[in-house]
Amino acid sequence: MRITAIIQARIGSTRLPGKVLMDLGGKSVLSRVVDRLRRAKRLDEIVVAITDSVADDAIVRECHQLKVGYFRGPENDVLDRYQRAARVYAAQVVVRITADCPLIDPQLVDETIGAFQQQRADYASNIFPRTYPRGLDTEVFATAALEQAWHHTHEPYQREHVTPYFYEHPGLFRLASLRGRIDYSHYRWTLDTAEDLVLLRTIYARFFNRDNFSWGEVIRLMEHQPELAELNSQVAQKAMQGA
Repeated sequence: MRITAIIQARIGSTRLPGKVLMDLGGKSVLSRVVDRLRRAKRLDEIVVAITDSVADDAIVRECHQLKVGYFRGPENDVLDRYQRAARVYAAQVVVRITADCPLIDPQLVDETIGAFQQQRADYASNIFPRTYPRGLDTEVFATAALEQAWHHTHEPYQREHVTPYFYEHPGLFRLASLRGRIDYSHYRWTLDTAEDLVLLRTIYARFFNRDNFSWGEVIRLMEHQPELAELNSQVAQKAMQGA
């Protein structure tokens, strides 16, 4: 079973344009995501799903630097972008990651894939219900389910956010969930605003700008320094997250 992580990325973020290529401790945000995913043991391949906008040529150049594969497709129809990328890279299982999650945790990625496999699911995630900090979001789904969603979804929000069709139709798909023992969902570790960037840069600096620290280490850091959470505590979360 070929398991492929597909990272969606674009320059044209509405609240923080260009965020995926911003500097985070000496490397781009996208580089941090790719490097952390490369430590996941259950992934066979990593691909960046980029829009076909000219502005995203800069992300293509970064992919060349990172020696990571990429696919270009529609900007707003992200479901189509994923479906076509999965076909081109012969994925049998897709792991959906967004490029604005530079604390993505390889062990949690592996655990979510494990839940998908052990429960023989069509779709698994660590966000329903959410117990992990926002920014560790991992969704795993079979390409057969992806094809079904691609054929049957028509609402713009379903095409833009890729996976709503799965959890809106629980009668059609076997769903699995990875839940933490403690609810840490109040922490926000995703990148959507300048305040988020300040927090993420501070976290990376605390770990000497390495990226081999775990999400559990970040929890301990923030519990010892609760003022860190105040750096982006006023940021309103969008209804659905995506790079």
